[in-house]
Amino acid sequence: MVQTAHNRPLEARPSLELSGPVLNEALERIIAGCEQTVGVEAFVEALKLRAMIIHQVFDRAGPQGPDMAQFAKITSLMPTVRRRVTAYLTDDNYPHLIGACLELVNARHDPATVDQRLADFCAQFPQDSKHRWVKDLAAELLHAFNPERYPLMCRWVWDVRSNTGVIREIWHGDVDRVSIKVPDNYATFVMLREELSQFLATNGVYRDTLQYVDLLCAQIYAEYISAQGGSYLRADFSSGEDATVHVRRLLGLDGVRTKGDFANPVSALIELDPTSSDEA
Repeated sequence: MVQTAHNRPLEARPSLELSGPVLNEALERIIAGCEQTVGVEAFVEALKLRAMIIHQVFDRAGPQGPDMAQFAKITSLMPTVRRRVTAYLTDDNYPHLIGACLELVNARHDPATVDQRLADFCAQFPQDSKHRWVKDLAAELLHAFNPERYPLMCRWVWDVRSNTGVIREIWHGDVDRVSIKVPDNYATFVMLREELSQFLATNGVYRDTLQYVDLLCAQIYAEYISAQGGSYLRADFSSGEDATVHVRRLLGLDGVRTKGDFANPVSALIELDPTSSDEA
């Protein structure tokens, strides 16, 4: 058991049985897909800008947090949140929502308490299927505020309750009718990022590893989405000709065009920047 600086035990990281061939194929496809449009580096820079936008909106808003209009714009960058959060974007419900968000992002980082912080955040909302997006909101905020400390922890990366996510898609061996006994906790997501970072390094990726990990995860789950044509997933991830359409949707970049302005990520995302004027 790992000990923290405060002598509190940090849950041991699980062993992840990941498939090298599946990862190799996914990496080849995400790079090829990006190159068909504007190149992988443009996607990397867009991911950096997306995180900066979310973080700066809170910073500029001050201790009271962003107003409803600003919050609506940053959640437009969160695909599994933006449609479902609207019920809380009202005068009656928004104070509760923003209060919970501020408590989450302002808390001191301690690896041993991340899971409890996420649980406390989710506990402030109804515990039903209509509010599963709440965990994704918390995960997106933490990841945007500090990508180095908080890997992407959305349900599509891993959801042990539904036994779905990126981890299942890259698990070694036949996973049909198998439940993967790996918790969807902070230790697991950190371990996944470390293993994917090592995989990328062996394939010559030494810069912007955090963004490449997110792109790789999105590619892996995008392939799963594409294979589920006709299922309920289509409602949230509509099909398209662009090979990266599902990747961009999962990462909140679907509002960015893949031609023209997307070659300049700052220009491409300016229309989504909640700190910009409506005319920009």
